[in-house]
Amino acid sequence: MSRTQLFDLDGKIAFVSGASRGIGEAIAKLLAQQGAHVIVSSRKLEGCQPVAEAIIAEGGKATAIACHIGEMEQITQTFARIRSDFGRLDILVNNAATNPQFCNVLDTDLSAFQKTVDVNIRGYFFMSVEAGKLMREHGGGSIINVASINGVSPGVFQGVYSMTKAAVINMTKVFAKECAGFGIRCNALLPGLTDTKFASALVGNDAILKTALQQIPLKRVAAPAEMAGAVLYLASDASSYTTGVSLNVDGGFLS
Repeated sequence: MSRTQLFDLDGKIAFVSGASRGIGEAIAKLLAQQGAHVIVSSRKLEGCQPVAEAIIAEGGKATAIACHIGEMEQITQTFARIRSDFGRLDILVNNAATNPQFCNVLDTDLSAFQKTVDVNIRGYFFMSVEAGKLMREHGGGSIINVASINGVSPGVFQGVYSMTKAAVINMTKVFAKECAGFGIRCNALLPGLTDTKFASALVGNDAILKTALQQIPLKRVAAPAEMAGAVLYLASDASSYTTGVSLNVDGGFLS
């Protein structure tokens, strides 16, 4: 893939959470193709390593670091390592998320509720705080939160998940407003239905998929790689005057 100067990420350090597969993997690989040194992260190192190795095999730069963003201590440890190993962070992509329960809202389990909030809200928030502190020290950066169309239009049997993604959309605006003075931009990606393991409960159910496709003007499910281009735009100088935005990449679902 050829690079244009507008989307060039040479010399940039990027951190992508939930990058062992799906949308996160696609984002990590594209940012690396554009010249960034990508920190490939997920809960388990053995999941990150193959993605980092694939990037390096293609001539890119990558490092695998395990971090469970639902665990505050791991966030602290991860940023201590980023400071010591890289000294800076230019791009943060908050992509790791969880949705442990698929049920009617009245049947929500307390532990599932807590886990979803801890990862999708608290995790995104404190990852952004730590990244923002590093970015502030070095003149700015770009934070991209992977939210969801469910944050605007709640998904059936995905009540708590949808609520957390709505919080992420508002959180994006908070960081955009309060960190603009430090040269930090913050934007959100709102993926539509995408063919990932995370969405297998939807994509793998013919009845649910048929109903979903009726609501998508493009009449198909997205491939993970179709989310990566939007993130590249938000991470690069191409979006230098864009902050606080929620970018729908949903085949027209919310239109």
